[in-house]
Amino acid sequence: MDPHDVILYPLMTEVTTRLIETENKLVFIVDRRARKRDIKRAVEELYQVKVDYVNVLITPRGEKKAFVKLQPEYKAVDVAIKLGIL
Repeated sequence: MDPHDVILYPLMTEVTTRLIETENKLVFIVDRRARKRDIKRAVEELYQVKVDYVNVLITPRGEKKAFVKLQPEYKAVDVAIKLGIL
């Protein structure tokens, strides 16, 4: 899958702000067909970071939410600022 098709948009709530600051995680709404390895590759290509791991869940609204943990040498805060969500 194309990286621009995988990641639909970043999710910004109070909880995701806390995840960005404390756990170095970013949260995205992604395509339902995307697998974890597709999400990891898309985040690495689009934002020039290294991903440690990806967790996903399907929301009650039917959207797929991806929690992306960045490796320690990269800061989620920097990516969030670049995206304009912080």
